Amino acid sequence: MSIINMKKNTKLLSLREKDPFLARERQRYEHPLPSREWVIELLESEGVPLQIAALAGKLSITDEEYEFFERRIKAMARDGQVLINRRGAVCVADKLALVKCRVEAHKDGFGFAVPLVPTGEGDFVLYERQMRGLMHGDIVTVRPAGTDRRGRREGQVLDIVERAQKQVVGRFYVERGIAILEPEDRRLTQSIVLEPEGLAEMKPESGQVVVAEIESYPDGHRPAVAKLIEVLGDYADSGMEIEIAVRKHQLPHIFSEACQQAAAKIPDRVRPQDTKDRVDLRSLPLVTIDGETARDFDDAVYAEKQGRNFRLVVAIADVSHYVRPDDAIDKDARERATSVYFPRRVIPMLPENLSNGICSLNPDVERLCMVCDMVVTYAGNIKEYKFYPAVMKSHARLTYNQVWNWIEQGGDYPHKAQIDTLYKLFKILQKKRHQRGAVEFESIETQMIFNDNGKIERIVPVVRNDAHKLIEECMLAANVCAAEFLLKNKHASLFRNHLGPTPEKLTTLREQLGLLGLHLGGSDNPAPKDYAKLAEQFKNRPDAELLQVMMLRSMQQAVYEPDNHGHFGLAYEAYTHFTSPIRRYPDLTVHRAIKAVLKQEKYKPESWQALGVHTSFCERRADDASRDVENWLKTYYMRDKVGEVFEGRISGMANFGIFVTLEGIHIEGMVHISDLGEDYFNFRPEIMAMEGERSGVRFNMGDRITVKVARADLDTSKIDLALISGGEVPKKRGKSKKTAFQTAPAKEAAKSRGKSVTIKPKAEKNAKTAAKNTSKNTSGRKKTVATKSSKADTKRSSKNKE
Repeated sequence: MSIINMKKNTKLLSLREKDPFLARERQRYEHPLPSREWVIELLESEGVPLQIAALAGKLSITDEEYEFFERRIKAMARDGQVLINRRGAVCVADKLALVKCRVEAHKDGFGFAVPLVPTGEGDFVLYERQMRGLMHGDIVTVRPAGTDRRGRREGQVLDIVERAQKQVVGRFYVERGIAILEPEDRRLTQSIVLEPEGLAEMKPESGQVVVAEIESYPDGHRPAVAKLIEVLGDYADSGMEIEIAVRKHQLPHIFSEACQQAAAKIPDRVRPQDTKDRVDLRSLPLVTIDGETARDFDDAVYAEKQGRNFRLVVAIADVSHYVRPDDAIDKDARERATSVYFPRRVIPMLPENLSNGICSLNPDVERLCMVCDMVVTYAGNIKEYKFYPAVMKSHARLTYNQVWNWIEQGGDYPHKAQIDTLYKLFKILQKKRHQRGAVEFESIETQMIFNDNGKIERIVPVVRNDAHKLIEECMLAANVCAAEFLLKNKHASLFRNHLGPTPEKLTTLREQLGLLGLHLGGSDNPAPKDYAKLAEQFKNRPDAELLQVMMLRSMQQAVYEPDNHGHFGLAYEAYTHFTSPIRRYPDLTVHRAIKAVLKQEKYKPESWQALGVHTSFCERRADDASRDVENWLKTYYMRDKVGEVFEGRISGMANFGIFVTLEGIHIEGMVHISDLGEDYFNFRPEIMAMEGERSGVRFNMGDRITVKVARADLDTSKIDLALISGGEVPKKRGKSKKTAFQTAPAKEAAKSRGKSVTIKPKAEKNAKTAAKNTSKNTSGRKKTVATKSSKADTKRSSKNKE
């Protein structure tokens, strides 16, 4: 009943007693407070914000209840239902058109407020003055406030709902007698003052890596103040890069006591009662195929010929049998949402006795699994499928390289009938993939090889063979069936959505492609097939890698969402993640949903929408942390290479310089624009080239050049290079003259390789200047940001490229 319609001349119950949700609240609480819905209706009927005390008076809140009522109002504010303004008055959030956002700060001082629930209207730009009291990751409420001159949405931050930064990792310094912490995360742009307490006890040395707990947050005039709680050690200590990344990105890395106790109670083998109501697949020759260093095995596969068709069985570890919703293990797993992979270390989503033990499909032991059992036609279509819980025994633990060597060499080898059938099915599924028009990108991934002392010995490319692709196709098939099964049975779940280009990004891409003589079909609504045809056009070009990046940037980022929108890159109408529940929380929820359908029940977490936002965020956080560690390790590796000369290929460009990938070690560095020669150089994005104003010397994408390692800066994880030779002199009088600049060091480098170098007369002056540039101290250069982006939705093994 609406408050407005109450008749004043009738004896009424109190407002509190007229709460339409009172019966529900009485079931939950012995002494129920007014429901959230009733509080909101009262505020709406009043039409103006109310102080908490005034609101309590209207709702007959007693003195004993007031503290609990105040907590409920503040909880409503945290959930975005109401806003408590700076005067302490409570407002209805919907009336203010407020948007709950996460702050994403930029190292240059500005930032963006990203809506937690995407609205399709974009992010809010936050200027430097607005960021003074905010920190990266904070949850805020924003009131839309029009657009700026560049067309970006502006917003007014009304309230900080939740502070993201509780502890900060950084370097310790003393400046003018004040102890400060310089955050390792460059998005935390302001220094943090350290309290004297703890300094005398821990005695950190200048430049050491420390961790501090924030006591007070910054406002417009005062910096944040923190208490020193841990000294990690010197910056270059072995393993320090991971310790920094874990804390910088706030990765949960210590399991709670409750989680550890619960995990300790999990049996280390399958018990007879666990196999009840399960299909017995122990005699089926399922095998696992993974990388050499893998320790947790999510999936096992089996294929057999059935007339013209194939039976494909994909068995996935049944984590949901051991990890139940909202138990102690589940809470920790949900918080982590994904395992995080670093060189030489993994932060798992589940405790080790689950991830590497009872949930891992190790060979020759019984394991519980969830199965997707499919019939695939000779044309590559999935004719039928079914899901069921089972008990299995892996018949072999195989590796990608091992399987591929067997296939290549032919003859007799272990599990030949099984592997040959799988390979035939793979060829059919791969052909179907091409017909479907899935976008395929081939990028070079690298692996660091460490010596016994923990130092990088070499960096080698990871060759992705058909065994990787075979498992990938099997996983894709199972994931597609899982999505279709849940949609068909109308059960909510998390889908893996990947949308195509936005109109703005599509326009930009077409303009760039047109200037490079390329064309993307599909008019205003290109399909995955159009992208696949475009990729085919440039696959042999020297700038193919950059063009792949351009294509990827035109698409949107893959995310987890409760509503299905399809997967553009894979060309699927519906797609989800079912095949990796040991290391991805969305997969675990999909298993629970499928089990619920099989039992004619419903599985419902607290909020599918919030879970999708959280797991998508954790996935990006894990990728960022891994990338930070890899970049730091590569920079550390290059410290011993300063002064050495390398051949390289131009792999990226920006208005401040060119990025060069060094041959043989697959590491990228940058030649600053001021070091390109005796000329003013300009980046010409329309032709993807760097061009000299006077000389016309041009550096193109994919060009081979010779460089010297000038500096490897661990603080920024950036590698500076100096140009030795390269560039192209423009055509004159019908003749094309190669080699723009070759410096004196180039002669010495060439001699050491047994080659002769001739500097052309017209480039002589430029060469001398370039030689001087190579000896310049580069410490004063601007910090740069890499322009390359990683492959969309790329993981650490082929089975995860989904």
